[in-house]
Amino acid sequence: MIRTDKRRPVRARPKSFSPQNPVGELELTIVIPCLNEAETLAQVIDRAQRFLTAYGINGEVVIADNGSTDGSTSIAIGGGARVVPIPERGYGAALRGGIEAAHGRYVAMGDADCSYDFMDLMPFLERLREGTDLVVGNRFLGGIGKGAMPPLHRYLGNPVLSLAGRLFFRAPIGDFHCGLRAFRRDAILALGLSSPGMEYASEMIVRAQLAGLSMSEVPATLAKDGRSRPPHLRSWRDGWRHLKFLLLFSPGWLFLKPGSLLLAAGIAGGVALLPGDRMVGDVRFGVHSLLFCAGAVLLAAQMLGFGLLASFFGVREGYWKESRGLARMRRLLSVDSGCLIGGTMIALGGAGAAAALASWAGAAFSDMNPDSLMRLSIPSVLLAGIGLQVALTAFVLELLSRPSRSSER
Repeated sequence: MIRTDKRRPVRARPKSFSPQNPVGELELTIVIPCLNEAETLAQVIDRAQRFLTAYGINGEVVIADNGSTDGSTSIAIGGGARVVPIPERGYGAALRGGIEAAHGRYVAMGDADCSYDFMDLMPFLERLREGTDLVVGNRFLGGIGKGAMPPLHRYLGNPVLSLAGRLFFRAPIGDFHCGLRAFRRDAILALGLSSPGMEYASEMIVRAQLAGLSMSEVPATLAKDGRSRPPHLRSWRDGWRHLKFLLLFSPGWLFLKPGSLLLAAGIAGGVALLPGDRMVGDVRFGVHSLLFCAGAVLLAAQMLGFGLLASFFGVREGYWKESRGLARMRRLLSVDSGCLIGGTMIALGGAGAAAALASWAGAAFSDMNPDSLMRLSIPSVLLAGIGLQVALTAFVLELLSRPSRSSER
C-alpha cells in the first residue's frame, strides 16, 4: 500500500541557493534518476526535502531526468527540485549526469519509485561526516517489505552477485545492488565511472575498492514500489550485465585462477601418462587421455596469457595498481626473455617432431607403433604451440608497458 502525505512539499533550498552555486558550497545533494515517474515523484521529492529541513542540512534535490514524457519534469520543478536533463539513456547514465551536476560536497542517491525513504538518510550522512568515502545501504540488514523484491532477486540474483563481488574484490559490502547510498562527490567523480546501465551500481563499489576508497554499509529498508507499471529492471539481462562487469574487472578469477588449476591438472595427467598407459581400477588411460591432457595445458596457457594481458591493461588504464607479482612477470616476459624462452620451447618441439618423423622414416613410412609415436608427437606439438604463445605475449606486454598516448599529451 502506498503511503501518501497530505501536507504540502517543503522546499528546503539553502539561503544562498542559485543554479550557479559553486561545487562544494552545499553539504548534500540528493540525486534521483527519473524516467516517467509521475505517479510517485512528488512524494519522493517531498520526503527528500523534508529530510533536509528536519535536520537543518544545507542541500538540494536534483532530478536527473532521462527523457520523461509523462510530466515528471513539471512535477519535479513544482516540488522545488532542480531538473537536469540527461540525454543518454540508462540508469547509470542518469546518475552519472546528476552527480556531475550536483552542487553538494556529498551526494546521496535513491530511486524515484518510493521504494526507499529519504528520511532514513541521516546514518549515511553521519558516516560521510566521519570521513567515509562511500556508504552503501544493506536491505538484507534493514528489512525487505512484502512484495518489495522478487524471489529471484532476493534469494538468487542479489546474494550470488554480492557474494561474487566480495569474493573477487574483497569489498566490505553485503548488498552490491542497493540503490540507496551516499558518497563524497569528488571521490566518486575521480573514479571515472562509465557504465550506462544498471551495472553502474556494481561499478561504483568495484572501482571504489580498487582505488582504495573507504567504504561502509548501513541497514536500509526496501518497500514495495508505488508504480502501476513494470519496473525498468530486467532480471536476466541486467543480472548478466552485473556479472559481466565483475568478471571484466577481475582477471584473476576469470583467467588466472582457473587457468592455474587447469594447468596443474593437465601437467599432472601428462606426466603420469607420458611413460605409458595407466590403470585406475578397471579403466585404462592411454595415449588418447594424454592428448586431452595436452589440450588442457594448451588451454591453460592461453588463459594465463590472457590473464596477464588483462592485468597489465588494467594497470595501464589505472584501474588497479601493479602488484609485485605482476611486476616480476613483466620483467620476466620482456621481449628479449620472452623470445628466448619461447624460441627454446619451439626448438625443443621441433626437435621432438623431427625425432618422431625420423622414427617413422626408420619404419619406411609404413607400419609404426602409434602409441610410442604419439607420446613423442603430442608433447612436441604442445611445446611448440606454447613457445609461440609466450613469444607473442611478450610483444603484447611490451606494447602495454609503453605510456598511453593520452598520458603523453
